[in-house]
Amino acid sequence: MTIDTDLAVGTSLAGATTTWTWQDVVLYHLGLGAGADPVSPHELAYTYERDLHVLPTYAVILATPGVRGIEDVPGLDFDRTQMLHGEQEIEVFEPIPTEGTVETSARVAAIYDKGKAALVVLEAESRLADGRPLFVNRYSLFARGAGGFGGDPGPKERIDPPDREPDNVVDVAILPQQALLYRLSGDLNPLHAEPEFARRAGFRRPILHGLCSFGIACKAVVDGRLAGDPKRVARFRARFAGVVYPGETLRVRMWGEAAGIHLEASVPERDAPALASGLLVTR
Repeated sequence: MTIDTDLAVGTSLAGATTTWTWQDVVLYHLGLGAGADPVSPHELAYTYERDLHVLPTYAVILATPGVRGIEDVPGLDFDRTQMLHGEQEIEVFEPIPTEGTVETSARVAAIYDKGKAALVVLEAESRLADGRPLFVNRYSLFARGAGGFGGDPGPKERIDPPDREPDNVVDVAILPQQALLYRLSGDLNPLHAEPEFARRAGFRRPILHGLCSFGIACKAVVDGRLAGDPKRVARFRARFAGVVYPGETLRVRMWGEAAGIHLEASVPERDAPALASGLLVTR
C-alpha cells in the first residue's frame, strides 16, 4: 500500500452529467421512508408531484456518478475492500429543483494520515446548465491499513452535542424493505440486498445504506425543527458511527444552537450509535 499525497491531492475524477425528473425525486424520498402516512399533506409534499419539495440530501444521489474512478488516481495504492465511508457533508447554494441537469466535477481535495488509516477527502461540485453552482458534496473515506505514511493528521473536526437534554427526539421506523427501495436511486452495492454477501462482509444480514440514514436524519430535522421546509437547509454534515438494519428504529436527537442544529442518531433496539457529529446549518 502506497500513499503519495503529492501525486494524488488535486487529481480530478471522472466527473459526470446527471439529469433527473420529479419521479426520481419521489423515488428517493420513498427510499427514505417518506409517505408513511399517505394522506398527510406534510408527507405528500415529499411524494406527490404537485408542490413537490426536494430534500437537500438528494444532492448525494445526483453527485455520485461524478466521483467514480478513485481506483485510477495516481498515488492512491491501497486495498479498496478496506475503504469505509466515514463522513458526508453537503453544501446547498439554492434549493434543488424537481427536475434538471447538473454537471459534476470532482477532485481529491485532501489526504490525511490517521495512523492506522488514510482519510481521503473527495470534493464534488455540481453546476446547473447556466454555470451556477447548485451544491457541493464532500466525501470523507477511510482507507483502513493505509495510514502511517508520515502525512498531515488533519484537523480535529469532531462536533459534540450540547451537554443537556435534546430539544427534539424523533423515532423513525425503518421499513424491512427500506434498503431495497433506497438502492433503486443508484447505490446497487449487494451489501444492502444480498444476504450471503452481507454475511461474508461480517454482518448478520444486509444493512441500510449509510447515506439512507443520512437522508432520514436530515428529513427528521427538517420536519422537526424547520416546519417541513427543506429550502432553509444551507449545509448538513454527519459522521457514520454504526450500522442500521432494515426493520429497526432510527432515533434522531436534535439540539438547537447558535451555530446550527446539532444531531445524533442511534438504534434504540441495540443501544447502538448510527450517526454522530451531525450539524445542520440554516439559511
